[in-house]
Amino acid sequence: MTDLSLLTDQLTSLLAGETNRVTMLANASALLNDTLPDINWAGFYLYNEATGQLDLGPFQGKVACMHIAPGQGVCGTAYATGQIQRVADVHQFPGHIACDSASNAEIVIPLPGLGVLDIDSPTKDRFSAADEAALTTFAATLQHQLDTAAASSVQ
Repeated sequence: MTDLSLLTDQLTSLLAGETNRVTMLANASALLNDTLPDINWAGFYLYNEATGQLDLGPFQGKVACMHIAPGQGVCGTAYATGQIQRVADVHQFPGHIACDSASNAEIVIPLPGLGVLDIDSPTKDRFSAADEAALTTFAATLQHQLDTAAASSVQ
C-alpha cells in the first residue's frame, strides 16, 4: 500500500467545519478512492434502525448491493460482531455477498452507531496489517468528525 501517513491529516482538513453527514461520508470515500492503489470500491453501509439492515451509503466504485442484513456477508459480519474483517479471498468467506464479481479481497471496519466502512480490491490478499492499522485510524478520525458535527448541529 502507499504510505498512508498523511491520510488522516487529509481527512481532518477536508472535513473541517463540515456538519452534513452525507457530505462528509461522500468526501471520505472519494479521498480513499483517490489515495488507495489497487481498489475497486470504497464506501459506507449505514445502519437503518427502521429496517434493521445496513443500507448503501456514499461510495466510489461500481454499483453495489443496496441492503445487507447484519451478520450476512463481510459487511454484515463486521457490523454484527463489531470486529474488523480483513479478508484475503472473499470467495472463501462463508456467506460472501458478491456485489461485484471483480472484487477478490475486502476490508470492513465497523463504525459504532453508524454502520461500516467497506473497501474492496480486485487483488487477493490486498490488505495488510499495516493497511488495517492506517484505515482503523482513518475510521476513528472520521467517527470523531461525524460525532462532533452531530453534537454541533443539536445545539
